[in-house]
Amino acid sequence: MQKTIMRRVAQGQGREPADLVIRNVRLFDLVTGDLVPTDIAICGDRIVGTYGDYDGVRTIDGAGRIAVPGFIDTHLHVESSLVTPFEFDRCVLPHGVTTAICDPHEMANVLGRAAFDYFLAAAERTIMDLRVNLSSCVPATSMETSGAILNVDDLLPYRDHPKVIGLAEFMNIPGVLNGDPGCMDKLAAFADGHIDGHAPLMRGKALNGYLAAGISTDHEATAAEEALEKVRKGMTVLIREGSVCKDLEALVPLLNVATSPFFAFCTDDRNPLEIAHEGHLDFLIRRAIELGVEPLAAYRAASLSAATAFGLKDRGQIAPGKRADIVLLDDLECCQVSDVISAGRLVNDALFAEREIVPSVGLNSVQLPNPVSAQDMRIKGSGANRPVMGIIPGQIITEFLRLDLPEDGDWVLPDLERDIAKVCVVARHGHNDNIGRGFVRGFGLRSGALASSVGHDSHNICVVGTSDADMACAVNHLEKTGGGFVAVRDGQVLAELRLPVAGLMSDTPYEQVRDDLVVLRKAAKEMGVVLEEPFLQLAFLPLPVIPHLKITDFGMIDVRNMGLV
Repeated sequence: MQKTIMRRVAQGQGREPADLVIRNVRLFDLVTGDLVPTDIAICGDRIVGTYGDYDGVRTIDGAGRIAVPGFIDTHLHVESSLVTPFEFDRCVLPHGVTTAICDPHEMANVLGRAAFDYFLAAAERTIMDLRVNLSSCVPATSMETSGAILNVDDLLPYRDHPKVIGLAEFMNIPGVLNGDPGCMDKLAAFADGHIDGHAPLMRGKALNGYLAAGISTDHEATAAEEALEKVRKGMTVLIREGSVCKDLEALVPLLNVATSPFFAFCTDDRNPLEIAHEGHLDFLIRRAIELGVEPLAAYRAASLSAATAFGLKDRGQIAPGKRADIVLLDDLECCQVSDVISAGRLVNDALFAEREIVPSVGLNSVQLPNPVSAQDMRIKGSGANRPVMGIIPGQIITEFLRLDLPEDGDWVLPDLERDIAKVCVVARHGHNDNIGRGFVRGFGLRSGALASSVGHDSHNICVVGTSDADMACAVNHLEKTGGGFVAVRDGQVLAELRLPVAGLMSDTPYEQVRDDLVVLRKAAKEMGVVLEEPFLQLAFLPLPVIPHLKITDFGMIDVRNMGLV
């Protein structure tokens, strides 16, 4: 290490040629907002020189382009991008995302500790710096059947891994506020590190108590007033804009140069189709500037503020001693990425080809004790004053509605004229044959069924439909294929995306996933669906830690009191 430091010092002073020099760039100064003509000298994976002219063994012609620090996605689940970490790396690094902080919560709910082993092995081999926050709540609640249970003893062996930052989103709010022993054990074990938050709609003294547990970040703020209270109380708010959760427009009025140290960006999550159409963090930066945010504030939030919030002191700024994560832009306000340097390496296809790929795990994880039937999808009882989930486009929060529904003898029926479909959650981990049944409004579905083995957070099969037979067909098809998304009408599969890796991720290139999503979206629209991302919206219906009404394999859950309806 001493020789490495000596080389950095010599190259930074210009006494030796730098390993790499990016010539003729305009460095975007995150202190003043100035564009400063300079060379950037790099030794190995570190920046050693700025604000001067340098000679290098190798050079890249900046051609007057703008240099900004690599972008940091502060919260995501790689699994929810529907591709493996290696395809995620190849998909988003060219968009300037040089660091991504992931929570393998989705795979952990299916496979337990094996998910940490897989993600950490992958993180050691990706070109981007993939960091891991250890999943804090597996399962998220006791109101669903999960594939695994992780306690503090399962997390501790991974705490000091060089790719681990700390503890991931702590979503068991009642457990924190009421002193649940398991929650207290985890919070105490990670008290000297980073603890990520998950506090939708939390305000007042409850928020104070939650923060007093040592939790410091939150990506669940959906309104400016809520976010302002959180940053005033010391939280860093992670402004989220994903494929389903779209909070950017509501929160960016708070983001300016003065407040930028208290905000960062996250996707939580974006799929390859949306990345192809819009981008990744580059889209968030571009959209924020379009909405009136000063570029200095936007780029700080995407890099320096993010690095500070998560204790990554070696990045977030183009400066000597920092990791050489650099994005070259053709246009600052449009965030038009032309080249990316990750740890001193120019990102290209040859660099990706050098990686050692970790074999996929969790194949054949979708296990039903028996095939389900149309009879299993039926809902018995009165149609009067039934609980109905109300979809809010662009949010994973749902309305808790009470509506009268039609009946046929002892059975309650969907009401397609009022856009009310049936929804069921089928346990898929082989532990039991639970099926939760209910109703949802907002899909626009006129015929058939849509099903997904991606069902946050325990990832049981969630199916929405107008026909009991089509719903059963869709569920059984997912078991045969190992999981994924499927659209069924009149007993026929119209389109599908197979996700055999833990029933969550494809084992194909991200381009194939993107193309399959186009076909799926087209099939859903032909069935009447009005939502832009119906399968990802479907995947959040079984998430019982997000208000207000959800459904799990236990039944419909009133999230306000965590009780069965």
